[in-house]
Amino acid sequence: MDRIEELRATVASLRPVRLFGRVVESHGQCVVLAGLTQDARLGDWVSLEPAHCAPILGEVVRLEGDRVHVFPNGDPVGLALWDRAELLGPRQLAPDDRWIGRVIDPFGAPLDGRPLAMGQRPRNVAASPPPPARRGRLGARLDTGMAVFNTFLPVVAGQRIGLFAGSGVGKTMLLGNFARRVQADVVVIGLIGERGRELREFLEDVLGEEGLRRAVIVTATSDQPALTRQRCAEAAMAVAEHFRDQGKHVLLLADSVTRMAEAYREVALASGEDASLRGYPPSLSHRIMALAERAGPGMDGVGAITAIFTVLVAGSDMEEPVADILRGVLDGHVVMDRAIAERGRFPAVDVLRSVSRSLPRAASPEENARLSEARRLLGAYDRSEMMIQAGLYEPGSDPLLDRAVAVWPALDAFMGEMAPHGVRGAFAKLAQCLEPPTKG
Repeated sequence: MDRIEELRATVASLRPVRLFGRVVESHGQCVVLAGLTQDARLGDWVSLEPAHCAPILGEVVRLEGDRVHVFPNGDPVGLALWDRAELLGPRQLAPDDRWIGRVIDPFGAPLDGRPLAMGQRPRNVAASPPPPARRGRLGARLDTGMAVFNTFLPVVAGQRIGLFAGSGVGKTMLLGNFARRVQADVVVIGLIGERGRELREFLEDVLGEEGLRRAVIVTATSDQPALTRQRCAEAAMAVAEHFRDQGKHVLLLADSVTRMAEAYREVALASGEDASLRGYPPSLSHRIMALAERAGPGMDGVGAITAIFTVLVAGSDMEEPVADILRGVLDGHVVMDRAIAERGRFPAVDVLRSVSRSLPRAASPEENARLSEARRLLGAYDRSEMMIQAGLYEPGSDPLLDRAVAVWPALDAFMGEMAPHGVRGAFAKLAQCLEPPTKG
């Protein structure tokens, strides 16, 4: 039956009419075609066919009079005037349930050396989000297996969270923990612009067999052309939507939106868009927000996509364009701090700078009261930490700070613990941490 379905999908993908144009100019990084203006649409894919080289894919990025501007997905060396170019149509992907446990590129080609079946229903990579008036609401709280996320920063089904971190603070390990431990039917991981050697390390050391058994990995390494890296995030979202529409709960991990934005900037500037926002084009805001809106709850009766988007923030600059745009459309943001990582606590989450907008609804009144108390003590310690470390604070002068100093070691250790007994177990442990240690 699988072979028959594959044959049907192959037949459905055949095109009875093939449309061709010709290369008439090379303009900057774009190739200009003639003969396709009646049929080409923005975002369509084109196969550039040099006479003595392999075909080169490209995307239509600009329509101008009787000319079509195409951004090549690779080095167009060897392309000559009047070489043929075939119009392939819109960007589509045909996900299949058998992709679970596999590693693919943004075009649906396998990267693990084994054949890969295509699904019967191709879907547009650049799809629209569900109608806002018909979307479901955020679902139940999820067990993440990590104490800090089971208490201070809860994750609920359909929530969209940003993970803001610099390099070397444990972001990849945290994503691996999410992939292995968060309650979900399917995990879709988009690795955008990662170093090539890191893919195998992520699969074997971070994700492991346990995580890979329920995951689909979509990856475009840093050496891939800009169009491939840009498409990676959208392709991962399309795969997640395939499983969501089956009524499943999907966990989507996209690492990172920053590298997607850098790839988009390269394409947009080459197509003639002006630079702003520290070199990013104005259309970047819409691109990021459109991607984020595709995640979240589906329409009533279908599944949900719980999404975690990572953003690379150099020097903890939360006001840089990508971080600022994404933070405004998410349901929470998690800030990882290098100073916390350097003293050995993992995950290096700065709780006071992080927020989950699923609260207070995701917790009971008693749990919310406990979280408020813990944040109040952490805030008191944070404001006076330099004075405490310098030995300038005298115990007894501030009862709140006295208590904060007493419970801080236990609270700090708690935020780096796993939560083997679920959400209730994590809150029970938090209650113990808030009790001042007994003397003697």
